[in-house]
Amino acid sequence: MHNRRWIIGVVAGLLLVSAATYIVHYLIFHDAHHIFVYMVEDIAFIPIEVLLVALVIERLLARREKRAKLQKLNMVIGTFFSELGTQLLGQLTDGIRDKDEVRPHLNVSADWAAADFKKALAAEGQQDYVIDLDRIDLAALQERLAKHRDLLVMLLGNPNLLEHERFTDLLWAVFHLMEELSARGDLSALPDTDRAHIAGDIRRVYSHLTVEWLHYCEHLQGAYPYIFSVVTRTHPLQEQPDPVVRS
Repeated sequence: MHNRRWIIGVVAGLLLVSAATYIVHYLIFHDAHHIFVYMVEDIAFIPIEVLLVALVIERLLARREKRAKLQKLNMVIGTFFSELGTQLLGQLTDGIRDKDEVRPHLNVSADWAAADFKKALAAEGQQDYVIDLDRIDLAALQERLAKHRDLLVMLLGNPNLLEHERFTDLLWAVFHLMEELSARGDLSALPDTDRAHIAGDIRRVYSHLTVEWLHYCEHLQGAYPYIFSVVTRTHPLQEQPDPVVRS
C-alpha cells in the first residue's frame, strides 16, 4: 500500500511539473498553437519509444545479464574442477573396466579443436560404463569426498546453479555418493548387492562428470587459454602429467 501511494505521488508530481512547464512557456511566448503542435508530436513518438525500450534495450540488457550469470556460473564450475572434479575424474577412471577405450575421449590436449570436443562428447554419450570396484580404493574415495563436503554444500547453495541443470545434476550425484560412502563403516566387507549399488552410484557420477569435464575444458580453451594450458599439462587422464612446459 505504501509503495502504491509513493508511485501515485511520483506520477502526480511529474504531471504537475509538466503542466507548470507548459504554463510558463505560454506566459512567456503566448503561443498555444506551438505548444499543442509539439505536445501531439511527443505523444505520437511515445509508441516508438516503448518499442525501442521493449524490443531493443531490454534485449540488450537481458543478453548482458545472461553473459554475467554465465560468467559467474563458469567460475563456480572452475572451482569445482580445481578443488575436486579433476582428481575425482582421474580416480574414478581407474575403476572403469574398459578405461583404455574411454581415456582417449577424455584426454584433452593443447591441440584440441572444436571438432575434437564435439567428437568426444558424442562418444561419451554412447558409453555404457562398467564399474569394477576392485580397481577403486573406496576408503580413499570416501575420504576425498568427505574432505570436500563443505565445498559441495556451498556449490549446491549457489543460486547461479539454477541456470545450469546439467551441472546441478552432477553435484547432486557426487553429494549422494559421498553420503552413501560416509554412511558405511567397513567398506572392504560389503556384500555383493551393496557393492552393485555403490557401483551404480559411481556410474551415475562418472557419466555426468565426463560430460561436464569436456564442456569445462572447451570453455577454458576459448575464455582462459592460460588456465587451459595448465589443465592440459596436469590433468590425471594422460599417461604422464607434467606441469613443466617442454616445448
